[in-house]
Amino acid sequence: MIYILEDDESIRKLVIYALETQGFEAAGFENAEKFWKPFHDKKPELVLLDIMLPGEDGLSVLKKIRKEDGKIPVIMLTAKSTEYDKVTGLDMGADDYVSKPFGIMELISRIKAVLRRSEVKPSQSAGEYVSGKLKVSWDKREVYVGDEAAMLTLKEYELLRMFIENSGVVIEREKLLQKVWGIEAERENRTLDVHIRTLRSKLKDVGERIQTVRGVGYKYIGEDQ
Repeated sequence: MIYILEDDESIRKLVIYALETQGFEAAGFENAEKFWKPFHDKKPELVLLDIMLPGEDGLSVLKKIRKEDGKIPVIMLTAKSTEYDKVTGLDMGADDYVSKPFGIMELISRIKAVLRRSEVKPSQSAGEYVSGKLKVSWDKREVYVGDEAAMLTLKEYELLRMFIENSGVVIEREKLLQKVWGIEAERENRTLDVHIRTLRSKLKDVGERIQTVRGVGYKYIGEDQ
């Protein structure tokens, strides 16, 4: 099920129709007040979220979604031409953004790409990674530091997964942005740095293993390296 929170009825109906023709189930809501009960009753596979909404705005909704569930993919819809809302949305945990007016097939393509990235990869469908205090359960997508759960957003989890899979190797900023966000370096401002900072904070002292390689990118050092 895909939820679209969009106050423009014509856009909302068009997107729902397009999603249904592609085999998705979809439901639309014109404001946050009508969105929250269905959201709590049945968690969606993905949320399309307009920034400019009457009453509670999209960024506030995104913040609450991320507080309740860091794994649900969210794509922001914005009519604004400035980069501020786009970068803010990504910094707050959005998985992608689409600027209005958008082509409906482009939107469908973005949705499919985000859903693919959010799936647990077959090679990681079982087992776990343990290194010192850090424990990651791949099948459950759970992260623990000692006995305490680290509540990571989807993007923070994907970053950690890339670091673990490339332990000891320097990963360029461009590669991290492309693999985790599907965006080119010139499109980002401080998104990656913000996510790295919050990831380090949530991992506590284990976060020190994520090292900055100035002018290049980042490197993760495992307990045994």
